[in-house]
Amino acid sequence: MPPAPRRGDAPAARPVLKWAGGKQQLVSRLLPHIPAAYGRYIEPFLGGGALFFAVAPQRAILADANPELIHLYGILAQRPEELITALQGLAPDEATYYRLRGQDPAELHPVERAARSLYLNRLCYNGLYRVNRAGRFNVPYGRHRNPRLCDPDALRAAGRALGSAVLLCADYRTVLRQARAGDMIYLDPPYLPVSGTADFKRYTAHQFGAADHAALAAEVRRLHDLGCHVLVTHSRHPLVAELYGGFPLQVVATRRSISRDAARRRGEDVIIAIPPAPRATQVGAFPPTRFMGSKQGLLPAIAELAAGFAFDSVLDLFSGTGAVGYMFKTQGKRVESNDYMAVCAAFAQALVANNTARLTAGDLDLLLDPAAPTDGFVARTFGGLYFAPEDDAFLDRVRANLPRLSDPSKRALAVAALARAALKKRPRGVFTFTGPRYDDGRRDLRLSLQEQFHAAVQQCNGAVFDNGRENAARWGDALTTPQTADLVYIDPPYYSPLSDNEYVRRYHFIEGLARDWRGVDIQWHTRTRKFRGYPTPFGSARGAQAAFDRLFAAFRDSILLVSYSSNSRPVKDEMVELLRRHKARVEVVAVEHRYSFGNQGFRRGADHNRVQEYLFVGY
Repeated sequence: MPPAPRRGDAPAARPVLKWAGGKQQLVSRLLPHIPAAYGRYIEPFLGGGALFFAVAPQRAILADANPELIHLYGILAQRPEELITALQGLAPDEATYYRLRGQDPAELHPVERAARSLYLNRLCYNGLYRVNRAGRFNVPYGRHRNPRLCDPDALRAAGRALGSAVLLCADYRTVLRQARAGDMIYLDPPYLPVSGTADFKRYTAHQFGAADHAALAAEVRRLHDLGCHVLVTHSRHPLVAELYGGFPLQVVATRRSISRDAARRRGEDVIIAIPPAPRATQVGAFPPTRFMGSKQGLLPAIAELAAGFAFDSVLDLFSGTGAVGYMFKTQGKRVESNDYMAVCAAFAQALVANNTARLTAGDLDLLLDPAAPTDGFVARTFGGLYFAPEDDAFLDRVRANLPRLSDPSKRALAVAALARAALKKRPRGVFTFTGPRYDDGRRDLRLSLQEQFHAAVQQCNGAVFDNGRENAARWGDALTTPQTADLVYIDPPYYSPLSDNEYVRRYHFIEGLARDWRGVDIQWHTRTRKFRGYPTPFGSARGAQAAFDRLFAAFRDSILLVSYSSNSRPVKDEMVELLRRHKARVEVVAVEHRYSFGNQGFRRGADHNRVQEYLFVGY
């Protein structure tokens, strides 16, 4: 969990809304179930956000089906001072309340709309959100003594907490489809009514019945298998015990706030804390990378398809970031990785082939030793193009000290961490342009390369584990690899008429870093100082088709699992025909997929990067 604020720090964030069903009273019971380390914090039933504000995660996806709620949080994150000014101009009285309640929020200025939502929430009866059949808010004015409508310090603190979060007005299913292994998911759905309490359907704009709860429980089991940390709060109801059977349920006493009868304001909730499935926990330790074509989001589909076959060894022929090979490593398979890029081979050496080596504090002191003489190559060649002068000097210093690490696995870890740091430090994570263009304000762009490097080392060290097998990594041409395995996973550069597949052009800087720019032909006339790409048959439709045929022939004795995109060439039917030349049975699974920006002709607001990813299996 994030450290507690120190004295003198800015005020800690807390909920700014009164919210029927809010979890402020349970926060102290929930916090012990938040893991010390996780990926992103995801909360699709946000409401008042009590747990989110208490945890204050650095990366969060927050969502709710209530558009006024999400709009308010968005304004609070982006324009808190304007919101404060608007609130200070409103009188906390009944006449103003009903005047604002009668307004159509769609016709208001964005800040006025947000101020209206907060005002109505603070002064309505019991913090309810209820709408009529026309979708208009209709909760009556509450009776309050000295209501505090605007707390500027609290609003600013909440705005800071929300500033780095992704806010979505969406159904929970849409939100949870974005979850990845290692993420922390908190679910606080509308409760099932229990005897002696008010019917929840009276207090929500969206009915959530027994079938919805059954669907949510199925999602929870999927998230568990995926490798997410899941925390659920619910009413103590027989159906809840049935739906979440097999998971521990902790019963806690709570106070209700929406019953008119004070005697019925006591109840019991359940807390369901679900750790990741053991195998998937390790998958979630793999550090995410902003890398074109990464299959990290497709790991569940790949694992599910491969699970239908018996195999002990895997050859990851185009390893890329190494995510697929790493996943198979967590399953106890013997994994051999190959890639034609040196930086990708370093990724695989660091986290797939390496079972035990980690960078120690002493190793980092050695890498950062300022006494070592440097050649100043990065500062001289790339000065002013990608990073600040101090970042260039840092890279030259680490380059000078890198040969002092005698263990090749430790050197690979250092190179992998440097590459990851450089990718995170660059807008869009590519080196096809120079300067700060496309700076989207991410915190990653404000950190120094040395800070990014230390964070990457910690991530890489945390991902190292021993699966008891002798795994290997190779830097070479896939068409000439001598290895073989029970299952061969093939994910080559995709040839598409909609985009290029020149990995070296996008990532020439980190590829040069992995090679220390030895044996490359830098094109000095180019602004980016790129170097010539590596020859590949996957640069044309005809070449890709011939290369696939050669690969399928070479590994005809293995199970062949192939990733390819619906907008690439060869097309699906051609790929099936190619596989059938060498395999008796061929199956195809289509998975909805969205590429990272910078690929497939992406532009904001367009949908060109949404495709179907085909998984072909020949056996």
